[in-house]
Amino acid sequence: QVQLVESGGGLVQAGGSLRLSCATSGRTLSGYALGWFRRPPGKEREFVAAISWSTGITSFADSVKGRFAISRDNANNTLYLQMNSLKPEDTAVYYCAARKSVIGVYRSGYDNWGQGTQVTVSS
Repeated sequence: QVQLVESGGGLVQAGGSLRLSCATSGRTLSGYALGWFRRPPGKEREFVAAISWSTGITSFADSVKGRFAISRDNANNTLYLQMNSLKPEDTAVYYCAARKSVIGVYRSGYDNWGQGTQVTVSS
């Protein structure tokens, strides 16, 4: 079991930036994929980005390509999501997730989740 704790959410104006962090513990992450999902108000949880911890291969949702970057710090076992050019439609609770497999875009494939961090983008 991987424990995940997100931080870094907050209120930001449209066009601004935020960096989310996800501290991990409990397992060596070799062979794991870690991802970011979000749940906008009144909507289902959706895929944002994912990274293979071992290879660094990444995947992004079309809605965030070119604006968001995902990265990991192997030494500190921390996952990051750098969010730039934020839009009001990026407002959501953001979740960190992990799975012992290749990267995937479906939330059902991830079996470890953090508690989420709120990101609010004002217009």
